[in-house]
Amino acid sequence: MLTVTVPSYAPVHSSDRFKQIFRRYPAGVVVVTADSGRGPVGFTATSLTSLSLDPPLVSYGIGTSTSSWPHVEVAASTVVNFLGADQEALARTFATSGIDRFAAPTGWRRLPGGEPVLDGVAGWLRLETEQIVPAGDHRIVIARVTESWLGEGRSPLLFHDGSYHSL
Repeated sequence: MLTVTVPSYAPVHSSDRFKQIFRRYPAGVVVVTADSGRGPVGFTATSLTSLSLDPPLVSYGIGTSTSSWPHVEVAASTVVNFLGADQEALARTFATSGIDRFAAPTGWRRLPGGEPVLDGVAGWLRLETEQIVPAGDHRIVIARVTESWLGEGRSPLLFHDGSYHSL
């Protein structure tokens, strides 16, 4: 006799279920940094998406209740820092609230336009914000890539099911 397992279903509108589903979706880890003239800010994100090749556009999400949002909202440009597999500590630092994320041991410098970029990352994109789209308790930032740098031979840092991984 053949036994069939029936999957469990739950309402999509359940925020716990929504989190559970997306925790199982692996994503690359980046830190988005900015300086709107009030000092550097940054946050860890897994929502980076490539949108367009011509012009080169990307998007990322940011919660409106985060400490970085008021800065990102008015910053003309941001930097997406791609984290390498060995940079879990950096990801955790920028995911922690209530601390100076740019204090030692975080290494960073400024690009010629003043944007903060993190030391030792696998690559980075300098972005100019084109549009901010309201999306529930978040905002989707659509931005044009104006500069980039890519290191060679680095494995990416990934986030899956509540923990960090590498390839």
